[in-house]
Amino acid sequence: FLANIREVDAIVHVVRCFEDANIVHVEGSISPTRDIETINLELIFADIEVLERRKSRVAKSVSADKMYKKELDMIVRLMAFLEAGNLAKAFVREDDDEEKFFEEYNLLTAKPVIYAANVKDDDLADDGANKYVKEVRDIAEKEGSEVFVVCAQIEQEISELDDDDKKSFLEDLGLSESGLEKLIKASYKLLGLISYIT
Repeated sequence: FLANIREVDAIVHVVRCFEDANIVHVEGSISPTRDIETINLELIFADIEVLERRKSRVAKSVSADKMYKKELDMIVRLMAFLEAGNLAKAFVREDDDEEKFFEEYNLLTAKPVIYAANVKDDDLADDGANKYVKEVRDIAEKEGSEVFVVCAQIEQEISELDDDDKKSFLEDLGLSESGLEKLIKASYKLLGLISYIT
């Protein structure tokens, strides 16, 4: 699972932002903040593991080249930063050398994140105006991440319709675009992509 995430340019984190007695949450209650922190901790632990392996390799070469000493110092600082519960993307690199080292590590918590706030269909038309979506937006703002509101149940229904039926279904819901279209736009924005039609 983590090896697959290492290959992506951005992470889409689907966060439950609705209550439903028929769909039991594994923790017994709904808390987007807790859910996001749980995933982030898993990713931080994976990053620390990567850095520990790199640290042991670099430490063996410190006497051969002063650049290894510089990298080792950065790894120690970065590991302490992660161990304090911070995401790697907030780590300040002091110069171009440190930026180069940092990019080589391909850390999971350095990847940009898009939060998909999964709401009930009732909350979809007003862009997820509930307390749980607000929690996700607050976290995303602190991280500099993107958020979009989606209803997985409606997306599943839309996926089974042809194009004409999709359009009328979305209009009936008071929506101009599907969650998938929102995800595509958010991904393009986050990654700085544009499409050319030739």
